[in-house]
Amino acid sequence: MVFVKKQPGDSPDAMIRKFSRKVMSEGIIHEMKKREFHLKPSLAKKFKKELARKMAKHNQY
Repeated sequence: MVFVKKQPGDSPDAMIRKFSRKVMSEGIIHEMKKREFHLKPSLAKKFKKELARKMAKHNQY
């Protein structure tokens, strides 16, 4: 759960920016999109292999 405390002098816009940054840093949006639809185990395995291949290529340099 994400909590943002109001500091003295914080505007509503600053509170929204703080909240958005916290949500992004904790990966809540990514997790929500991942859980939106059921993924068959075979497709999950395929995506996992593809991600590993991309990461290996990225870490090569």
